[in-house]
Amino acid sequence: MTRRSCVIYATGIVCAHLLIVGIALVVAQVFQTMIHNRLKKELTLTEASRVFESWKNPPPPVYMEYYFFNVTNPEVFLAGGKAVVTQIGPYTYREYRPRENVTFLENGTKVYALNPKSFVFVPEKSRGNPEVDILRTVNIPAVAVMSELNSYSFLLRTFVSIYMKSIGVEIFMTRTVHEVLWGFKDPLLTKIHSVRPEVDEMFGLMWKKNGTHEGEFVFLTGERDYMEYGRIDTWNGLTEMSWWSSKQSNMINGTDGSVFHPLLSRKELLYIFAADLCRSIHLGYVEDVDVKGIPAYRFAPPHDVLQSPEENPTNAGFCVPAGDCLGTGVLKVSVCREGAPIVVSFPHFYQADDKYINAVDGLHPNKEEHETYLDLNPTTGVPIRACKRAQLNIILNRVPGFPETKHLNEIIFPIMFVNETATIDDDSAAQMRTLLLIVTLVSNFPLLIVGMGAILLIVLVVLVCRSRQKKVRPVLYPCAYYQETPNVFFL
Repeated sequence: MTRRSCVIYATGIVCAHLLIVGIALVVAQVFQTMIHNRLKKELTLTEASRVFESWKNPPPPVYMEYYFFNVTNPEVFLAGGKAVVTQIGPYTYREYRPRENVTFLENGTKVYALNPKSFVFVPEKSRGNPEVDILRTVNIPAVAVMSELNSYSFLLRTFVSIYMKSIGVEIFMTRTVHEVLWGFKDPLLTKIHSVRPEVDEMFGLMWKKNGTHEGEFVFLTGERDYMEYGRIDTWNGLTEMSWWSSKQSNMINGTDGSVFHPLLSRKELLYIFAADLCRSIHLGYVEDVDVKGIPAYRFAPPHDVLQSPEENPTNAGFCVPAGDCLGTGVLKVSVCREGAPIVVSFPHFYQADDKYINAVDGLHPNKEEHETYLDLNPTTGVPIRACKRAQLNIILNRVPGFPETKHLNEIIFPIMFVNETATIDDDSAAQMRTLLLIVTLVSNFPLLIVGMGAILLIVLVVLVCRSRQKKVRPVLYPCAYYQETPNVFFL
C-alpha cells in the first residue's frame, strides 16, 4: 500500500468518525443539555452560587426620576373649567437596595430577606433643584379628609370645611418639590394628630420610605426547580392578599422583578409582584434587543393588564367593592393604602381611556417615554436593562358640605410619575459577554465537529479524484512511417 493510499484511508476513517460522532451529538443535544443543566445549577439563590452575591448586593446603579405635574390654573379648574398642567423634572435620585437579614430556610430551598431602600439626590442627572423649585399640586391630605368625611353627616362636613378655610387649607397647595416628595408638617394633619395620635402630622409622597423596606419577603431559591428561581413564596407572611374581590386577583405571583429563571422563552408570560401596587402584573414578549453587546428579550405589560372588566373580565377582581370599576388604564389602590383615593396608571395615562387623557390639558402619552419594560438575557434570565414607570393620581369629585368642590365632576387628577431605571454596568456586561461566548462555543461544539468532518470529506473527495487521475494515464501510440526503399521500416 502506497503512502498516498494510507493518507486517503486515514482521512476517510477520521472523516467518518467526526461526522458520525458530530451528528449523533447534534441529534442527542448532549452539550446543550450539559450547559442547560449547569446553568440551572449555577443560577440558584444559594450561598455557593455565582449569582447570590449580585442578588444580595445588586451592582447596576438604580435611578429614580421623579416628574411632577404643576397646575397652572387652579382657580379656573375649581370654577368648572379644564385644568392645565406642565411637567417639571426629572428630579433624580440614586437608589441603593441591598438585601439584609438574609436567612436560608428549609434546607436551602427558601431564603428570607429584607430589602431596605435609600435615596441620594443626583444633581447632574436632574433638571432643577427640589429644595428651591415650587410646585402647585393637589392637597392630598385635604382631599383624603374630604373623602373620609363623605359618609358622615352634612353638618360635620360643613364644620370641617369652615375650619379648613380658617387655617388656609385649600384643595390645591403650593410647596417645594422636596416638601411634597419627602415630607412636611401639614396643618390639617397636625390638628387631627392632636385628637387621633395614630394619624401622622407629616405628609410626603416618600415620607418614611427613605431607609425603609416594602415588607418581609421569602423567596424560592430554585434548588428544587430552576423555574422557581427567585419566585416569591410569602410577603409579610402572606401567601395571598385579601384586599381584592377575587382569589385570582389576590394571588402573589412571580418574582420581585430583580431576577428571573434562566432559559427564557419568547412564548411565556413573566409575572412580577409589585408591593407598591398591591398586586401582581404580567409581562409579555415584545421584541429582541441588544444592550451593550448582550442579546436580550424585551418584555412589557400588555394592554390587558389594566383593561376594564368589560374588555378583560379577569380584571373584575380589582374592583372594590365588587362592581365598582374604573375604566381601562387605571387601578384604584386605596384599598391597600389607607387615606386618599389614590389611583395608579402608566405615565400620562399611557394605554388608558381617552377620557382620562383629555380631562386635563398637558398630557402627551407615548410608548418611548412612558412604557414599562424589562430587557432580559434569555440564557441566564438576568435583567440587562429595566425601566419601571408608574404615575400617581387622585380622584377628585364633588363633596357636599365643601363649597370648593361644588363645580367638580369626578376626575382622576395626575400628581406625579416616577421612572425607575437600571442598566447593567460595564464590568458586569463584560463578564456576561464572556459567559455567553463560552456557552455558545460549548453548545455549538458538536456543529464544530460536523464542520471538521465536512471539511475532511471534501479533502477526501479531492484526494480520491487526484489518485484516480494518476492511475488512468493516456496511451501514447508510436508514430510509424515507411520509407520507400525495399525492406526498410523505420520506427
